[in-house]
Amino acid sequence: MSLAVLRSRALAGMEAPAVNVEVHLANGLPSFTIVGLPDAEVREAKDRVRAALQNVGFEIPSWRITINLAPADLPKESGRFDLPIALGILAASGQIPSSELDRYEFAGELSLSGQLRPVRGALAMTFAIGRSGAQTNEPRRAFILPKSNADEAALVADASIYPADTLLEVCAHFAALNDGTRLPRYRNELPLLPPRYPDFSDVKGQRHTKRALEIAAAGNHSILLVGPPGAGKSMLASRFPGLLPPMTDEEALEAAAVQSLTGSFSPERWRSRPFRSPHHTSSGVALVGGGSVPRPGEVSLAHCGVLFMDELPEFDRKVLEVLRQPLESGVVTISRAAHQADFPARFQLIAAMNPCPCGWQGHPSGKCRCTNESAQRYRDRISGPLLDRIDMQVEVSAMSPAAMGAQADGESSDSIARRVVVAHAVQLARQGKPNGRLNTHEIDRLCVPDAAADKILRSAMTMMNWSARAYHRVLKVARTIADLAGAPTIDAAHMAEAIAYRRALQER
Repeated sequence: MSLAVLRSRALAGMEAPAVNVEVHLANGLPSFTIVGLPDAEVREAKDRVRAALQNVGFEIPSWRITINLAPADLPKESGRFDLPIALGILAASGQIPSSELDRYEFAGELSLSGQLRPVRGALAMTFAIGRSGAQTNEPRRAFILPKSNADEAALVADASIYPADTLLEVCAHFAALNDGTRLPRYRNELPLLPPRYPDFSDVKGQRHTKRALEIAAAGNHSILLVGPPGAGKSMLASRFPGLLPPMTDEEALEAAAVQSLTGSFSPERWRSRPFRSPHHTSSGVALVGGGSVPRPGEVSLAHCGVLFMDELPEFDRKVLEVLRQPLESGVVTISRAAHQADFPARFQLIAAMNPCPCGWQGHPSGKCRCTNESAQRYRDRISGPLLDRIDMQVEVSAMSPAAMGAQADGESSDSIARRVVVAHAVQLARQGKPNGRLNTHEIDRLCVPDAAADKILRSAMTMMNWSARAYHRVLKVARTIADLAGAPTIDAAHMAEAIAYRRALQER
């Protein structure tokens, strides 16, 4: 036959729309044309495919070869179409049987020697194959892809994964010369080890900050740590993921799918909370994602985990402002002229900063020589609207010489995490989500303080000129403190503690 049609997948944000790879051989001068809105990587496939077919011993038909990637209005990028293009040429020229091709989908980049190289988005493509079968009530197609992508693709339950190392192995699978040439269905037998994080017991002192981080973990609250250099802000932040509740199956798959889009997924990090720490020279596109073909940024790579932004005022102000929308919605939408892509961005923000340009304001050493005006200008690099969206603002005090010389004997992460898990379970049973994600209507219904607590909150709001957003965020933190204490209502002690966690910058 002179026509072969194979199935593959493109990537559009978190989606993997179906692509038909149509290969047609016709009389005429020998040529090799790829149409269907391919980008440079896809157009270069003709050279990779030609060399790979020749080097594994197949013939390149001396005909006019036309490859159509349908639908034509969907942008196609990366080398994942190399494998289906090569198989289509072989099927259309009669060098391999084509009877079983429709039962499979294909993705894989070819080396010039015919080896299969890994591709991005294997997990998203496997998800899409499963959804497509469920929507059409047809048998789910199996997926042939490079062996390097097998572990992540096999995370999708009931997926039929057939990994291969070379183009020849795939061709032998369809030639079926004997049973030994068929590709075996992949079974993920990797041991599921529990995630490992740095332990809080390594941190000396800082009981006040540890308590604040426990509350932030229990209620999914964002937090800003303010203190001099060496006080332990970065050390505390790096240990924060160990306090968070274990990831659910849905969270683990969502986080792995986002990482798969950038090729950064590793099976060894399965069920480990992501911890992203972008440098302060990062651009807005690096932070929220973008590009001509949209890709996820740091806020999406931190999905279901932690985004740690050290030296917060050193980030460009325009870069910081892009955080405002994902902090509220948990989603990033990248819009381009031809299409748009949505990426999840439900992360927990941990930020850290010095109190002044030199960093030593308020330190017992008295080394700070910054004026009040210069210190205020430094803090003003963070806009009021962004600060308003950070639930907790906590001062991290400098360590005394006696504390630095003492042995680290603080409470372990496991001990703190057990309390966090109990409080988190209370929130899920009551409202189905953490306190940090409550909307205004839910706050009014679920975060009702008693008379004494309400009086304290209103007094603090008047004294510190808080906005309505700040008012609601203090209520959410107070609700989390009450949950940790096992209290059904928010009392004066819970409210006073919540207010104390929002005064680090206002008291300077």
